[in-house]
Amino acid sequence: MPKPLLNPTWQTLLADYVTALAWSPDGSRLAACSAAGEVVVFDAKTGASMALQAKQGLSVDAIAFSADGTFLAAAGQAGTVSIWRLKSNSAELLSQLENPRVWVDCLRWHPRSPELAFSLGRYAQVWDAVDQSVVATPAYEASSVLDLAWHPSGDYLTLAGNLSVKTWRRDDWYDDPEIRETGGASGAIAISPDGQYLASGNNDRTLLVWEWHNPYPWQMQGFPGKVRSLAWSTVKAQGGAPLLASASAEGVVVWAMAESDTQGWTSHVLDLHSGAVRAVAFQPQSTLLASASEDGWVCLWQKATEAAQILEGAADGFSALAWSPQGKYLAAGGCGGELLVWAKALAGKGFGR
Repeated sequence: MPKPLLNPTWQTLLADYVTALAWSPDGSRLAACSAAGEVVVFDAKTGASMALQAKQGLSVDAIAFSADGTFLAAAGQAGTVSIWRLKSNSAELLSQLENPRVWVDCLRWHPRSPELAFSLGRYAQVWDAVDQSVVATPAYEASSVLDLAWHPSGDYLTLAGNLSVKTWRRDDWYDDPEIRETGGASGAIAISPDGQYLASGNNDRTLLVWEWHNPYPWQMQGFPGKVRSLAWSTVKAQGGAPLLASASAEGVVVWAMAESDTQGWTSHVLDLHSGAVRAVAFQPQSTLLASASEDGWVCLWQKATEAAQILEGAADGFSALAWSPQGKYLAAGGCGGELLVWAKALAGKGFGR
């Protein structure tokens, strides 16, 4: 038997479906939220927990730490965006931004500043957690905001919705956004860690990838369903671009830039899951890929090509997945409320690029 890449560290149970996971920047804390409305912060090593919000009947669907780890934000079905200031052994509820009749299901912190962007129906809001003031309210207009992402430089905010993705410059929120058209609704967007590529997973079963300053995308087709999850590697492949993983129905497709510009992107399918793949994530500074599925498996793919380990522990399937920023821990949430954390095996073998 090959040595495992990851070993179990701890596990616990929330009251309902785990909707989202987030790691603190230093990897010492894991935050989780559930369909029951819980918000809990755990110690990465021990699993010791600090409940910030008890179950309340309305789901919390998005959660994120600020870039310096000072703030934690969470939001969901109630329309309330809650922001806590975290201390070593406690947390202070700093703000509760009430947005009646709006389901806030995506939020992202600026990569350097304490500015939180979150969806609010047909527009987004950018909130300064220190000044406790609204910075901007970019309007998508044509539909609800389905996803959003900050550029790694922090200079741009991109919103995804029906038929396009729109990008605003942070230094001029009032200027017209740059519009990139999509064939259908863009339900998932991801910007590569080097800031060179923007990917859009679309409900019309296509994937579009743009070079950041190029208006003409590559189009990938033939998916079995909508492209629901995207992940970029932090490591560049042979073609000079990071790898891109996309999940659609039961399949995962990994894309690599071809060495010749005329060839575009090459792909290979990772075909092992028997249920819908809910999340994909690359281990930081590696091409080890994790995929979590409703079939109850988290698969680890060595060099994003071959299955190296299968992790289990959620009988009704997995719903969320997240690597710690240093790549030491992998956390996965289950449809039955399971929360499991694995740690990198001490030997460290099998994590090569």
